[in-house]
Amino acid sequence: MTQRSALMARRPLAAALFVALIAPGMAFAQTAKEKALEARVAELERQVQLLLSSQQQQQTQITTTQEQVTQVQAAQAAKPAVPAGKQPIQGTTIMTAANPGTTFSYGGFIKMDAMATDTSDGRIADGSSGRLFYVPSTIPVAGAGADGGDPYADFHAQFSRFWLSADHVTDSGDKFKGFVEMDFFGGGSNALAGNETATNTYAVTLRHAYVSWNNWLAGQTWSNFMDVAALPDAVDFVGPTDGTIFVRQAQLRYTQGPWSFSVENPQTTVTPYRTGTRFNSGDNALPDVTARWLTKGDWGHFTVAGMVRQFKLLDETDTGASVSVSGKFNLGKSDDIRYAVNAGQGIGRYLAFGVGSDVVTEADGDISALDGYGGFVAWRHVFSPKVRTNLMYSASHFDNDAAITGFGVTERTQSMHANVIYSPFPKLDLGAELIYGQRSLEDDREGDLKRLHTTVKYTF
Repeated sequence: MTQRSALMARRPLAAALFVALIAPGMAFAQTAKEKALEARVAELERQVQLLLSSQQQQQTQITTTQEQVTQVQAAQAAKPAVPAGKQPIQGTTIMTAANPGTTFSYGGFIKMDAMATDTSDGRIADGSSGRLFYVPSTIPVAGAGADGGDPYADFHAQFSRFWLSADHVTDSGDKFKGFVEMDFFGGGSNALAGNETATNTYAVTLRHAYVSWNNWLAGQTWSNFMDVAALPDAVDFVGPTDGTIFVRQAQLRYTQGPWSFSVENPQTTVTPYRTGTRFNSGDNALPDVTARWLTKGDWGHFTVAGMVRQFKLLDETDTGASVSVSGKFNLGKSDDIRYAVNAGQGIGRYLAFGVGSDVVTEADGDISALDGYGGFVAWRHVFSPKVRTNLMYSASHFDNDAAITGFGVTERTQSMHANVIYSPFPKLDLGAELIYGQRSLEDDREGDLKRLHTTVKYTF
């Protein structure tokens, strides 16, 4: 074999050896690269899966939120629209130490009264209650030829008031209520308070302060012997005062259905023997005891109340019983009649702001209850939602033994009232009332009162 032939024979062998040597390396390199690529692909697939899962969760949350929004919108749409000006100032209760779930509420009214008064037998004392509203016992009564002088005017806002109430119902259904009401019908304690010289600053006066638990009530409020629902729609503070039972005092009361019973703060008004004056005695050992029965319906209401009292002055005592029948009768949608008839032994403190006394002292020091009676009737007519009118008559009479009481005590009073009340907007009243009142003594002397009483009242 020649040299050229030998060289040609060795080249295929070398090529075969070269391929045999590098083939495993190339195969190994290809396998590692594929694994790396597979790992990257797997990582990319995992990340894509995470993104898809996250998008699904977000879509679920979005769908849930949209459903909740739709439910809220539907609920809001179902509620009646709140008229303009009636949106609540706040949506939560204002209680810091009350039982959980207690509801707080408040209200009242601003009332400005202006009146011109003409009395036949002299002027009502300046600063007295009779200058603020109709009080029969303050009508001056003098002798023949008395001159009341010119009419006189008074302006005030003392009967403005406000109340606060806290109501709570337990899980078991027990009902609790705390209620406080005040006005400004009070005097002051310094030179600039309670007068009309400069500031017209008057003290806060307690009207009501009581707590109730289901059928029980304890605290100060209207006497159970008084029918508040029968009071007429007056411009004056009360209106037909002469025949009206009007007392607020501390008491313990129980109500069950149409029946209510109470024991109330006792007090005795006394006319001393032949003086014609009177004073109060707090010597009572027993409370005033009352009972009331009430029935009501669309036609109105009717109620009967009874009261038994002990009268006491030092060691002397007497007892008396009184009865009250009152109510309201609706005459269609635009008219109603309101009335009351009251009578009893020692009824004086409860009737017409105490126009008569409960008892009189005799010559030997004993005390005797005085009989008295009174009542009123009122007619109310509504011309329109904005205009209404009221006519009222009221009277009281006391069976005094002038030989014991003297001739200077009140024998009878009466009054007539006519008013018109205009309400240009709900809760705003503009009223004017004409009043004629008369007080007569046991010696037949009489004094008259004529008054024009106007008011502006905003209730909130």
